[in-house]
Amino acid sequence: MDEIVGVPAFADNYIWLLRKGARVAVIDPGDAAPVMKAIEERGCTLAAILLTHHHPDHVGGVADLLAWQPVPVYGPAAEAIPVVDRPLAHGERVSLPELGLGFDVLDVGGHTLGHIAYSGSNAVFAGDTLFAGGCGRIFEGTPEQMWRSLSRLAALPQETEVYCAHEYTASNLRFAVAVEPENEALRRRAAEVDRLRAAGRPTVPTTIGLELQTNPFLRVREPGVITAAEEFRGHPLEGDIEIFAALREWKNVF
Repeated sequence: MDEIVGVPAFADNYIWLLRKGARVAVIDPGDAAPVMKAIEERGCTLAAILLTHHHPDHVGGVADLLAWQPVPVYGPAAEAIPVVDRPLAHGERVSLPELGLGFDVLDVGGHTLGHIAYSGSNAVFAGDTLFAGGCGRIFEGTPEQMWRSLSRLAALPQETEVYCAHEYTASNLRFAVAVEPENEALRRRAAEVDRLRAAGRPTVPTTIGLELQTNPFLRVREPGVITAAEEFRGHPLEGDIEIFAALREWKNVF
């Protein structure tokens, strides 16, 4: 693979292009126009489309892209996405020989019930499950399901680069600092993110290792995080899932 390109879309989405030579795969194209422009600027052709979940800001551009250049569309088997002709489930593998790439499919449901991620080549494309400094809202699943999904991602090698689908990092880290104000690694990261955003630069990809150090949703066993979650709830909490659920509810109203 020659490059991974984050194509901005809407207010804060990233559509990811994976290029090798003159062939490109695209992940979660909610809008076709910026994808077409990016592909044409590189003199490339489309090889495949990969989808993580069914929300319109992730799939809305697929029909126009297929009308432009028909290609296979991979996506979660557990969600009703009419454009998907290569349905995928946890444990399966996607092979993209034109790009020399292969991805393991991970079940990371919670944000939506059938949400999947694509893991391979020292990268994971996590959609709206794991964000830089945060995690997705639980629209369809349960806290238990979302915690299991985040734990699956957290178990990847620490050097794994995390490509999420939104530029939410600054607001996520403001919440993280409220949860864990004594975390020096977190404070350093928040300052760096503020500098990047002031310069108009992206804050993703992140890494699993950095998230383990600074993302409260992956740090539910840290004493300071437990204390903060219990203070929000107003009573003691037992176990990872209760602590995670309290943090997610707190973030919803933060």
